[in-house]
Amino acid sequence: MLSPSSLTVFGILLLALVTVESGGYFLTKVVRGHVPANALQTSFFRAGHAHAAVLLVLSMAILAVIDQASLTGFWFWLASTGVPIAAILMPAGFFLSVLGRDPEKPSRLIWLLWLGVLSLTAGLITAGVGLLAAGLAG
Repeated sequence: MLSPSSLTVFGILLLALVTVESGGYFLTKVVRGHVPANALQTSFFRAGHAHAAVLLVLSMAILAVIDQASLTGFWFWLASTGVPIAAILMPAGFFLSVLGRDPEKPSRLIWLLWLGVLSLTAGLITAGVGLLAAGLAG
């Protein structure tokens, strides 16, 4: 049984998938040439869209089991929110770093991607260790 806070985050993640759906529509316009974009933008838009979807679904999978982990306080928070935070930061880094007319390289906003990588890694390690500890103790 999910805790009320996990249910709330789960609901938010499901609703966030609607934004991924609208992003998919935008991406179809880009690849059909209806929205001008250079090769860098097209590849970053694709990567941002894919990361958003995969990380949101991964977030829901973690939330489905994280209440069983041997974690409390900050560690439980990190295990529960590290991947959802990455699901926001990583796509934002991909999308926002290539805005503008015909950029030749990503802007400084690419740091959002790397901040998301840190959040993803911290969340996965914490959730994995917490669940492993609970499994070995049980």
